[in-house]
This record gives sequence, C-alpha cells and structure tokens, in this order.
Amino acid sequence: MRVTTRRAAAAFAALALALTACGDDGDNGTAEGETDGEAAADVDLVSDGTLTVCTESPYEPFEFEDPDSPTGYSGFDMDLMYEIAQGAGLDMAVVNSGFDALTSGAAMTAGTCDVAASAMTITEERAENVDFSDEYYESLQSLLVPGDSDISSIADLTEGVTVGVQSGTTGEEYAEENVPGATLQAFEGGGDLVTALAAGQIDAILQDLPRNEAVVAQDGSYEIVEEYDTDEVYGFALEKGREDGLLDLINSGLQDLRDSGRYDELFEQYFVTIE
Repeated sequence: MRVTTRRAAAAFAALALALTACGDDGDNGTAEGETDGEAAADVDLVSDGTLTVCTESPYEPFEFEDPDSPTGYSGFDMDLMYEIAQGAGLDMAVVNSGFDALTSGAAMTAGTCDVAASAMTITEERAENVDFSDEYYESLQSLLVPGDSDISSIADLTEGVTVGVQSGTTGEEYAEENVPGATLQAFEGGGDLVTALAAGQIDAILQDLPRNEAVVAQDGSYEIVEEYDTDEVYGFALEKGREDGLLDLINSGLQDLRDSGRYDELFEQYFVTIE
C-alpha cells in the first residue's frame, strides 16, 4: 500500500475531475447502442477472449505478483486493467516484460501482448512509438535516501555520490538534466534499485514518487527528502496505429469505472492520503 502526499492527491483529484468532465458528452468510445462486450468481439486480440497485458513487475503499488489474484498479479494498474477486461467480457493474462520493450512498443508489435500497463508516463517521444489511453494517474518525481543519510536535497547530489535510476524512465531523464555532479547508475528493473540502495551500492534513488512512497511504507528506514513537479501523467500503451477499437474499449472502460465509483474504490485501496 502506498502513502501519498496531500499535494499529489490534490493534483490527481483535479485530473480526475477534468477527465470525468470530458466524458460528459455521452460518447463512451463505443458505437451508439453497442456495449463494451459487443465491442470486444470486434477487437483483434493476441489470444481470443483474453486481454493480454504486459507489465514490468514488481513496481508497487502499481504491479506486483499476487498468487491470490485471478491473473497472478495485483496493483493499481493490474486491477484497473482486470476490471476493464471483465467489463468487456474478457479474461486477462499478464506477461512480465522489460520496460524498454513497453515504451518502444516492441512488445505489442511482436504480438507478445495487446496493451502495456506499467505506470508509464505519457511523453511525446513515447507517443511516436505507441498510442496512449486517456490519462489515469498524475505523478511526481522524488528523491529517496536512507534515514541516516546526509543527503537532504538534490543540491547534495554532487561528485562522489551515486544516484540510482531505472533505465528508460522519466526519472532517468530528470536526473540526467538536473543532477550534473553525481554519478548516475541505471538499473533495468525498478526492484533492483532498492536492493542496490540497501547494499550500499548507491546513495539515493530518483524515481516516480508513488514507487518511492511504497518503499517507505514497507520500510521506515528510508525517507523521501524532496519531490519534483514534472507534470507527468500515466497512460496505458498500445501498438501504434491499431484501428480495431481496443483503444476505445479501454478508454470506455476507464470512464465506466469512474462513473460507477469503482475507480475511487481502487484508488483508496492502494493510495492512502496523509497530512
């Protein structure tokens, strides 16, 4: 379970309100009189009757293995996609994949999966390779250190300090642009960052705020010393240019979850607001 700040929660609330307003014209992304289940029959899926979802796991609280889940995975992303699949009369299967294969669209182009759900920030560069769904989450970047660290701000990331980032992420981009003095060490998987910090291989982690907050919630020996507003929003990613209606089905499902209140229930399950 993640702990989120008031600032992030307020920003997300504004985003959710704006997206709901966008859906007030009654167009839910399916043809008039057509249900999500009927629309799913026209979608060309990797496996008939099943929505195959690629993700880079673990990346709590968005995706992590869960043997008690019908798909073997839980998390905010996974639960949203499962609800969308069920609403369209589809089963759901999950494929664990490298993050670069998701942002480049390679996993979808190769037919490994139908959609990527992996706490993926929508960027212009990525949008050249994949099509994104409507935004479903707003995030910040943040700096995580051990509780006994002398690092208190990004200004302390100077020569002799090693900062861990995940390769191919907006956290890596932010560090490259704003941390000129320290050594940046990139890791393929998000889980590898915490392992490296615990082992003393790196001195700090710069990555998405919700992921760092999940680390703090699990282990109070770490702390977040700064947050950075980068105007980032997450979206689900599909193969570029596909025209079979899957994107409309996902956007329609997201809107249905908002309208029914189920979206808010999932948000409260994984994100707890504190003062």
